[in-house]
Amino acid sequence: MERRYRLVLSCPDRVGIVSMVSNFISSHGGSIADANQHSDPTTNHFFMRVEISASSIPFSFEALKEAFDPIARSFSMEWNISDSSKPKRVVLMASREAHCLADLLYRYHSDELFCEIPCVISNHDKLRSMVEWHGVPFFHVPVDPADKQPHFDQVERLIAEHQADVVVLARYMQILPQNLCKHYPHRIINIHHSFLPSFAGGKPYHQAHERGVKLIGATCHYVTEELDAGPIIDQDVTRVSHRDHPEEMVRLGRDIEKTALARGLRWHLEDRVLVHGNKTVVFA
Repeated sequence: MERRYRLVLSCPDRVGIVSMVSNFISSHGGSIADANQHSDPTTNHFFMRVEISASSIPFSFEALKEAFDPIARSFSMEWNISDSSKPKRVVLMASREAHCLADLLYRYHSDELFCEIPCVISNHDKLRSMVEWHGVPFFHVPVDPADKQPHFDQVERLIAEHQADVVVLARYMQILPQNLCKHYPHRIINIHHSFLPSFAGGKPYHQAHERGVKLIGATCHYVTEELDAGPIIDQDVTRVSHRDHPEEMVRLGRDIEKTALARGLRWHLEDRVLVHGNKTVVFA
């Protein structure tokens, strides 16, 4: 695949942003391979994502960032430039359920996700053989229900040691402490069923079945200090009926969780997700 530089930015909306960015790229002979933009009239904020053909730029990646910095400051931009040839490092976390983890490992193994997976961390040892079959190191970090802090201390050490760019909770069934959430803002991705807050607690699909729900779904979002309330990256749904027993709803729900999580992770890896407050703009 062609090497590209991805420029993503957000700033207060005003006249001339697109022109300034485009002129900056063209003035250096740069070729724009893809571009998306959005202006939010409610917040008066502007969002933009541009892919630039790396071979068309006459200087290095670092020089490009340095050259763009004065423009970014003049528009009060929050911005970043990334190199599409450098894969992000993804640390996966899971508990007992295998469906989301297995799906991501398969996509990684078959090159559907351009990333590196340096390790998988789990509070149970059940999924070790599957993970190690894919050639990925597996770390079992048990949880003592009476004192969970040693578990989270070890998790934080492993994430740091493996230089994670993003952490994915692939059905990891522990609530992360606030300090860990703060340390990785918009870099921890979670997936859960979309019944919350209506059917909280155990067996949500059985609760939904008893209420006769007609739609089930999944939500992929960034993790924040407030439980299951972070910026939403992706959601998906499917219809069910009275004929679907709880076990069938669980199966359908797992399929949706896999799809939404993989899609959300891919968009994050490709720098397609811009966060503003507790809301996202996704240039899919």
